[in-house]
Amino acid sequence: MREEATAFVPGHITGFFSAHPDDDPTKAGSRGAGVTLTDGVEVTVEQTTAAESTIVLDGEELPIDPVETVLETLEVTARVEATSDVPLGSGFGVSGAMALGTALAANHVFERALSRNELVTIAHGAEVQAGTGLGDVVAQASGGVPIRLEPGSPQVNRMDAIPARARVEYVTFGELSTADVLSGETDQLTAAGKQALSRVVEEPTLLSFMYASRLFAREAELLTDRVARTIGDVTDADGQASMAMLGETVFALGTGLSDAGYEPSVCATHPAGAMLR
Repeated sequence: MREEATAFVPGHITGFFSAHPDDDPTKAGSRGAGVTLTDGVEVTVEQTTAAESTIVLDGEELPIDPVETVLETLEVTARVEATSDVPLGSGFGVSGAMALGTALAANHVFERALSRNELVTIAHGAEVQAGTGLGDVVAQASGGVPIRLEPGSPQVNRMDAIPARARVEYVTFGELSTADVLSGETDQLTAAGKQALSRVVEEPTLLSFMYASRLFAREAELLTDRVARTIGDVTDADGQASMAMLGETVFALGTGLSDAGYEPSVCATHPAGAMLR
């Protein structure tokens, strides 16, 4: 066994999605599209002699259910220490990134000899069980601008992508509970997500993705007043912006937020998926 290993997992902003539950968490998930980010999460897994695993995010010890489930599934006890460029609970897939990063790094440290798809399946199932996400893990494993054509883990889903790269700007105003949204009535959300996916599959461009994302946010009735105002400001400045699912975060491609007078965080789409350092 190795003493420690570190994985980097890109952040992921979902533009739109439809929810597809299943009794098997590896088959449950979402269809939709998003962008992976060069801003992401670095996860280090270390061997420990302690009786229980420890999870630390940005210096604070936290209970993060998907990470705990990944460690239990791999039958290991470890110290997991992560640093994130993006905030937790704001639509960047941090919990999914931590689950996937833990799976990749723990597999290396404890020599579990599992394949990439097996590790992604473990992380995806753990996040679905926790109710913290439905599609971030498989998107973060792919990188780029992924389109999730079918729900579930890599063993059952189908993926495509928009073949483009872009500068990404974002501003975050606060947190939204993914679990609260996913545990509620999702019929209207899913109908809007299916329409958005059809539009992007027909025209797989960044412009089409942004338009479909903005329409989805409105039709799914997920927009907060602050987010709606900010998107309107970007539109008035001839830019394209939408809401990150699920967080009180607005993202724009190019210089949309800057042109509208905001001081956004700036990164880019990530050219590859999660990887060991």
